Amino acid sequence: MFGCVVHAAGDLRIEERGTTEPGPGQVAVGIEYGGICGSDLHYYHDGGVGDFRIREPLVLGHEVVGRISGGVDGLPEGTPVGIHPATPCGKCPECLNDRRNICAYSNYLGSAARNPHIQGGFVQQLIVRTDQVRVLPTGLDLRTAVLAEPLSVAIHAVRQAGDVDGKRAMVTGAGPIGLLVVAALRQAGAVEVIVTDLHETPLALATQVGATQTIQVGNNDWPDEIDIAIEASGTAPGLRTCLERVRRAGTVVQVGTLPPGDTPFAGNVLMTRELTLRGAFRFDHEFDTAIALLANGLNVAPIVTHTFPLGDAATAFDLASDRTVASKVLLDLSADTRR
Repeated sequence: MFGCVVHAAGDLRIEERGTTEPGPGQVAVGIEYGGICGSDLHYYHDGGVGDFRIREPLVLGHEVVGRISGGVDGLPEGTPVGIHPATPCGKCPECLNDRRNICAYSNYLGSAARNPHIQGGFVQQLIVRTDQVRVLPTGLDLRTAVLAEPLSVAIHAVRQAGDVDGKRAMVTGAGPIGLLVVAALRQAGAVEVIVTDLHETPLALATQVGATQTIQVGNNDWPDEIDIAIEASGTAPGLRTCLERVRRAGTVVQVGTLPPGDTPFAGNVLMTRELTLRGAFRFDHEFDTAIALLANGLNVAPIVTHTFPLGDAATAFDLASDRTVASKVLLDLSADTRR
């Protein structure tokens, strides 16, 4: 069994991993597809994401789908499943108030937030708790289902914005999360979704998934009276754009991961215009919503632009970093790693 392991910034390896059997309350999943996330890219390029730094070899990946390969009655081998990457504690005030996504004690696949790190899902067989797996609806292709995890992030960000039905929204950053936010906004009833980005390629994809207007950064033709702005670029200029362009008493949601440390922002604009600024971190119940939306044909297929076998992971990661060419890049973990 092989996995995709990062040892330090720029040091990505395909390594053989020991196989284990599922214990009580666990199930084995043969992973078929994994989506490369922005956090995976940060671990690869920077040796960390946000304030979480690599201190030991880390199997990457938390956007994974596959088929049951053993371990539990009622889930026959070969059953296609998605995997919820979080295991919250279930006991803290946040968990007890149904905000498990911000549980301080939660473990998350492929995360360096804890030491020892929580190893991730870019392995050919993954052992997880049975309550983490979701049987996928008949007809939902695994290559589409792998978007359930990032779509859940997008759905949660949209829910943090409140009622978007009939509203004008703006999204800064047309990476995979920003594009999924566009699709989630339109599904939730937003009548206009304006998307900004530095590059033409992601803006073209934004139009395909529901954006009503796109703006390449540097263009001065900015809209007025935006009701809701969702910052998905993870940059200080993106946050400033949201704060400055949203209407008075409007709402800004920060879902992009900003650089580590302090980030300056337009605090006086927030104050004088009585804006609402909210964070959006991961997700919880939205995972089931995302699977249902994908099964019902939510238009997100254009977001997946490339697929590589596990053995070509370094090439896949390098391409996924080039947003002038790629959007969501997948690893095919069922493929021969020698290719």
